[in-house]
Amino acid sequence: MANVTLRNVRKTYPGGFEAIKGVDVDVGDGQFCVLVGPSGCGKSTLLRMVAGLETVSGGEIDIGGRVVNQVEPADRDIAMVFQNYALYPHMSVYNNMAYGLRNRGMAEAEIKTRVEEAARVLELAPMLERKPRQLSGGQRQRVAMGRAIVRQPKVFLFDEPLSNLDAKLRIAMRVEIRKLQRRLNTTSIYVTHDQLEAMTLADILVVMNGGQVEQVGNPLAIYEKPATTFVASFIGAPPMNLMSTRPDEIKTQLGADGRAAEAGILGIRPEDFVITDQTPAGGVALALTVEAIERVGAETFVYGSRRQDEQPVAATPGELPPGEVIVRIPGAEAPAIGQKIRIAAVREKLHLFSGDGRKRIEA
Repeated sequence: MANVTLRNVRKTYPGGFEAIKGVDVDVGDGQFCVLVGPSGCGKSTLLRMVAGLETVSGGEIDIGGRVVNQVEPADRDIAMVFQNYALYPHMSVYNNMAYGLRNRGMAEAEIKTRVEEAARVLELAPMLERKPRQLSGGQRQRVAMGRAIVRQPKVFLFDEPLSNLDAKLRIAMRVEIRKLQRRLNTTSIYVTHDQLEAMTLADILVVMNGGQVEQVGNPLAIYEKPATTFVASFIGAPPMNLMSTRPDEIKTQLGADGRAAEAGILGIRPEDFVITDQTPAGGVALALTVEAIERVGAETFVYGSRRQDEQPVAATPGELPPGEVIVRIPGAEAPAIGQKIRIAAVREKLHLFSGDGRKRIEA
């Protein structure tokens, strides 16, 4: 096992395109780190740089106290699980898992011990003689993980390993990966664009955008206190409601508050709104027209807006500006489409950001 430390890591391609713009991340021994962000943000490029499959243009990658910028992939003591499984179709499950060890010249007795142990952990023992075509997608992904486990590396790298699976299987495999990582206690770096996957798997979450790190930390802490409006809108489903407004308007809404002097954007999570005719002391309220609803079982999403020409149900100093709003309410009860309702949020649930969205403003 080992720490993985990235110090001002950069990647520039011929022509001057800078894909990674100075990333600093420290993954502790045994931690599960998830890199999350939209397509094209640089997360897979960064993972491939750790693996040695992409060269480093600047900065240092340190694995277990050794800078590996110039070290060949095979000598970095890492194992990678890919999105497409990359299994040999003509080989059995056993031979797929054993192949890398044989290439390293390991004794057959040791190979057998490692493969059988990995198969036991992954519940693949009854399938060792099958070919990949005889397996389900989830079973193939477990074989790919087994091939990594038998190497007993210092670091596991996962490049969107669940993206080819259906929704139900993704949930099951997500749980299995987390249980497996905790059992092995091996430092792991996992790439995904799925923020739910990221939130449920990570010990340490790295939110990326445009080749840069927007925020690093505990997933729940990031959800509760996003550092930028990008993080606020990307982490959470549905995303946080963000409303652009002038500092003097926020002062009017929130009263005397030192935060308001810098603020230009107000954020409220969908679950922090309630449908009510009252405006809580120090809180905010909004009158809106319901435009769509989504019933998803235990909760319902209400989509609405207040147009510029609409009059508030009851004007108050905490009235929010016009805009699109998402509200999450419990149960299957919901207002009717076209109905005008009033929603409110208490002061403690309000998030303030600078006008450019790059800075969170604390009390």
